[in-house]
Amino acid sequence: MPFDVRRFDIYRKVPKDLTQPTYTGAFISILCCVFILFLFLSELTGFIATEIVNELYVDDPDKDSGGKIDVSLNISLPNLHCDLVGLDIQDEMGRHEVGHIDNSMKIPLNQGDGCRFEGEFTINKVPGNFHVSTHSATAQPQNPDMTHTIHKLAFGEKLQVQKVQGAFNALGGADKLSSNPLASHDYILKIVPTVYEDLSGRQRFSYQYTVANKEYVAYSHTGRIIPAIWFRYDLSPITVKYTERRQPFYRFITTICAIVGGTFTVAGIIDSCIFTASEAWKKIQIGKMS
Repeated sequence: MPFDVRRFDIYRKVPKDLTQPTYTGAFISILCCVFILFLFLSELTGFIATEIVNELYVDDPDKDSGGKIDVSLNISLPNLHCDLVGLDIQDEMGRHEVGHIDNSMKIPLNQGDGCRFEGEFTINKVPGNFHVSTHSATAQPQNPDMTHTIHKLAFGEKLQVQKVQGAFNALGGADKLSSNPLASHDYILKIVPTVYEDLSGRQRFSYQYTVANKEYVAYSHTGRIIPAIWFRYDLSPITVKYTERRQPFYRFITTICAIVGGTFTVAGIIDSCIFTASEAWKKIQIGKMS
């Protein structure tokens, strides 16, 4: 007797003349297909979309930076002449720089009565401060006006990702135009290293920061008031990492199979129950008629 491979067929076919279509079955089949299509499109959208996962760990992520952090500062002082505006930088490593001018420019405002300072510089990864003041001016003004608006203060690489909401420019838009002109301003910053890794594995290093501020009138040892805008910073040991991930293809296929198989199975059970109940009802009606 020749070997018949068809005996291994677990999907035995039922002849069409032994099957019976019903209106209920057709309705359930249509709903089943629509439901499967809806779930398939939902899963496909989730598979194509990129998921961003965040995690926290203790480390210095950008070890190739040489212990430096890039800083970008943009601030307007509408009532202080550009000749008086200067940037000073100092930290716990002994750095003390007065009148930093590299990669910076001053733009006159209000017909020369005010100034907009834009600068890019680096700071060491140790606690310290940088401040905008008149300390580097050759002659100190009698009544310096330090009212200001901060347009931008950012650290590290520019990171603009729609799904990542963070305090990368927390002081952007800070308005101190109505404050005491002779008051000093202290902005206390806690800088948090942030890493963003895309699907290709490329990493971008940026920094978020929280801020607290206070105003006060400071007197020098001669009794004069010399206000300044201080940015005092410290680094957090905690690093925030955002990683782009996409659902694995095998998981997508598994989900689709589960959707199709599960939906057809449940729809078949529902259709079978309705058909059985309908047949039983018909028999009851026939029994009553006889």
